[in-house]
Amino acid sequence: MKKPELLAPAGSIEKAKIAFMYGADAVYAGTAKLSLRSRAELNIDTLSETIEYAHSIGKKVYVALNIYAHDENYEDIESEVKRLKDIGADAIIASDVGVIEKIKEIAPDMQIHISTQANTVSLHSANFWYKYGAKRIILARELSKEKIEYIMKNKPKDLEIEMFIHGAICFAYSGRCYLSKYLANRCANLGDCAQSCRWQYNITASEVNNPDSVINVDFDEKGTYLFSSKDMCLINQIPAIIDMGVDSLKIEGRLKTDYYLATVVRVYRQAIDEYITLKEKGKENEFSAKKYYDELLKVKTRGLSEFYFSNDKNQDIHDLDGKNDNLEYEYGAKVVRKYEKLGNNIYIVEIKNKLSIGDKLQVLYPDNINLNEFTIEKLYDEKNDEPIDTINPGIKGQLVKIYIPYDNLYKGIIIRRKK
Repeated sequence: MKKPELLAPAGSIEKAKIAFMYGADAVYAGTAKLSLRSRAELNIDTLSETIEYAHSIGKKVYVALNIYAHDENYEDIESEVKRLKDIGADAIIASDVGVIEKIKEIAPDMQIHISTQANTVSLHSANFWYKYGAKRIILARELSKEKIEYIMKNKPKDLEIEMFIHGAICFAYSGRCYLSKYLANRCANLGDCAQSCRWQYNITASEVNNPDSVINVDFDEKGTYLFSSKDMCLINQIPAIIDMGVDSLKIEGRLKTDYYLATVVRVYRQAIDEYITLKEKGKENEFSAKKYYDELLKVKTRGLSEFYFSNDKNQDIHDLDGKNDNLEYEYGAKVVRKYEKLGNNIYIVEIKNKLSIGDKLQVLYPDNINLNEFTIEKLYDEKNDEPIDTINPGIKGQLVKIYIPYDNLYKGIIIRRKK
């Protein structure tokens, strides 16, 4: 049966490599000023290097030019499309018809993926984009399972369908929001969202004939995070999504950490592979997502929801407390290389949080959902090999030598710390 593509975010070349190592088939990235995550974009040199690396290992890179462009943006858009053509981007993600026209004009052989920002919620819209030259549609996140299934059964055979399966959800309609521009003069649709929906609000009211008489409607002293949504999580729906034949499963998070990326990509990669293996053996009923769901609970979330996939009238989508859940674990370190001088199983790692003798750590293997847990017994100063009891993160890239009782670790492996 067809195995869907697992598509991960890449806010840097380092994150792209982490995503590929943990099982992504492709990554999506952006370029400065012309995508909807202008704070997490690759410049043309690092983007070129990312594409070259991806192609060397048989992977793909899609690049977002999905702003809603004003006339003054088009000179930059034209030069960017030319560069993306030259450096071999596998597709451009766009939503603005003017931008799409430029792509077709400058790079007629370039694959066009219609961004979720275009709000495609029907077969009719999908057919329009197909006739307009789209290779792939990234569906709006407001669709139910039944509506996606209808599109899959009736779309043109060579039109690819991509959908989000995990990550932050915008309170607005598939991201079409003006709140940030209104409150902070930072336009989300030009790539500069201030995430105003995550802010804390107080709700007030005043009597019509006495506007100066203002009362607080919400009596919680913390106010309410009125516009903040939970995070999408469709791990329990992986069998249904694969059975529908969706071509690409997308994880959100270009601003997230290496730890978040490794955890989430690893979970969905192994869940997809396990279900397909069981399906091919006729044992698909043996698939259970519980162990994968439990792993997803070990990264920070705003709470998890299937959003509208299972029920398009679902109201359990709001994160009114504004709190990060699942704080029992954190990013501990990333393996740099082995260090033979001090004996077996000594590794140089880049630390991400405080590490001390006695801490419990877990190794995240790319090809195994099971964890190797160990307690820190030996730490050594990175410069002089002297034993130390604890180390606090300071400068970026700070290193320490650590005894890890496993001999199969390699560069890039993520290590999780249990608080």
